[in-house]
Amino acid sequence: MDKSSDPSHRLELRIGLVCAITAHTMWGLFPIYWRQIDGADSMELVSHRIVWSFVTLGLILPVLLARGWWGGFAALGYQLRQAAVWRTYVIAALMIAINWLAFIWAVNNDRVLEASLGYYINPLLNVLLGVLVLGERLDRGQWIAVALAAIGVSVMAIGSGGLPWVSVAMATSFAMYGLVKKRASLPVLLGLMFEVTVLFIPAAIYLGYRISQGVSTLQVGTPTEATLILGAGVITVAPLAFFAAAVQRVDLSLMGILQYIGPTLQFIVGAFLFEETLDPSRKLGFVFVWAGLATFLLASQLRRRRANLVAEAS
Repeated sequence: MDKSSDPSHRLELRIGLVCAITAHTMWGLFPIYWRQIDGADSMELVSHRIVWSFVTLGLILPVLLARGWWGGFAALGYQLRQAAVWRTYVIAALMIAINWLAFIWAVNNDRVLEASLGYYINPLLNVLLGVLVLGERLDRGQWIAVALAAIGVSVMAIGSGGLPWVSVAMATSFAMYGLVKKRASLPVLLGLMFEVTVLFIPAAIYLGYRISQGVSTLQVGTPTEATLILGAGVITVAPLAFFAAAVQRVDLSLMGILQYIGPTLQFIVGAFLFEETLDPSRKLGFVFVWAGLATFLLASQLRRRRANLVAEAS
């Protein structure tokens, strides 16, 4: 029977689509959440995000492992003994920490539009890293897409008198994170646990220092801010859990399109809710970047069709 006509397959696909849209919508609306915590600086927010993600995963994962998920505790114990696994996740942890810090700094400093630009650029930078590091080859359409995005960033840099470093930092760190994770063998949530474990001690030390000085937002902030901080772990883990459920059910090509929900929502939040300045150079820059993404998606789709035709012919 054709898989697409199987009712159970259609149900799984619908569940996957709901999970994917939920995950990317949550990521897209993140700026609204973090903007509510006015009293904390960027480093404190990132540290809270690390510590409370560690606590949240520390409560959830043992239950799942005890039920036999991902091979249970025996499989996890084997991974814990592998030096290569730790090397991979130490580098991944550093990259995700840079990404989180740049993102939260952008939210705190009225740069949400630059944050959204970083996530728009990221897929194209992933492709470029694949060429430079992994020796992959691009076709003409994909090179045009990368060039259009580069022009867009250049237009913004010239118009604003400087490179949008937040966008570059976010795109570069997340692209490096993705490159490192290509070698990772752990499921999404277990991988995140490794990463926050690596970052937990320095984050806890920083928070301890803030508390000792009496300036932590948990001490001087409002009850609402304290509640939002304590929810930082859940708000970090939840979209990753939805994403992990989605990738098991939805084709990667469709996931590649759905990933633009997040930066699009961030753009809307920055431009219309937070009313950040959208001057002519920034508008033109975004047009070039969006044109690059459209070209990239079209070129990738044509490339997949050619590959399928060759496979069917052979």
